[in-house]
Amino acid sequence: MNKIVTFGEILLRLTTLNKERFTQSKNFEITYAGSECNVAVSLSHFGMDTYYVSSVPDNPIGQSCINTVRQFGVNTDYMAKHGERLAVYYLENGASMRPSNIVYDRTGSSFSLIKPDHFDWDLIFDKCDLFHYSGITPSLSKSTNELTFYALNEAKKRNVKVSCDLNYRSNLWSPKEAQETMIPLMDYTDILIGGKKDPEIMLGEYVETEEDESYKKLLVDLAKKYNFSQVGLSMRESFSADHNDWAGFFYNDEKVYASKKYEIQIVDRVGAGDAFTAGLIYGLFNQLSNQEIVEFGIAASALAHTFQGDFNLATVQEVLDVASGDVSGRIRR
Repeated sequence: MNKIVTFGEILLRLTTLNKERFTQSKNFEITYAGSECNVAVSLSHFGMDTYYVSSVPDNPIGQSCINTVRQFGVNTDYMAKHGERLAVYYLENGASMRPSNIVYDRTGSSFSLIKPDHFDWDLIFDKCDLFHYSGITPSLSKSTNELTFYALNEAKKRNVKVSCDLNYRSNLWSPKEAQETMIPLMDYTDILIGGKKDPEIMLGEYVETEEDESYKKLLVDLAKKYNFSQVGLSMRESFSADHNDWAGFFYNDEKVYASKKYEIQIVDRVGAGDAFTAGLIYGLFNQLSNQEIVEFGIAASALAHTFQGDFNLATVQEVLDVASGDVSGRIRR
């Protein structure tokens, strides 16, 4: 079985109930989340062997976090215990024309202070088939920025394939800061994944028009410029906070493949891009055809919009059913 390792920060997520505003909410729902952890959980649900590299404080909250990740079948042996606090993010889900809002409280977190010697890199990369990171990780602190370069260099020394989800977060850094870090990191990256605007913001790569053909050309250009083996791009069109269209493109073998488009009534959209990433990775490691890979990735992420919380809890069969056209949502008895 392929060994997939993901690397990044896990957070305590506090969500207002019933789409309330922060200013009116008296209660918050507690879950745990983080882009790279979301990918690991999704792949674990698909039956893959997943490991998560992160850091949490050595206290009951940190242990609760580890227990949650482990509950979903992800191996937590590479999660360090360090520092005094777990990062937090607050989520106010939007409705209709009111967008969702996220507030981060990450400064001084356990993960933001980690160093290379907190981890056994020989063990992490032993028999590792893919090492996955996102653009969030180097944005968090000087330590995590340096550690991202260190980890990717260690991966390359061992000929381990590396995937990246660009994952731009305007609350964490500016486009200029992002490009100063992410462009050099592309030299270590084999598989690139992102949202519609991520390549423009984080790599300075623009499309000529908003037409599909321009985005297809963008994938080809990115692959040629940075020597990526595969490139994935999710395409969201937002009509309101809870009504979106969702589709994707996938570049492999010198050709771009387009998925079908889904119209989605959103329950919770946070983590949908991570589900797309996980779907592409699953397809690549399970010998799906290129068209099947992009259909699986977009179907997986479409389903992710229907679950509360960041984690995509869909099974392979549920994703295949949606990808094959079963989107009726009829009850199964």
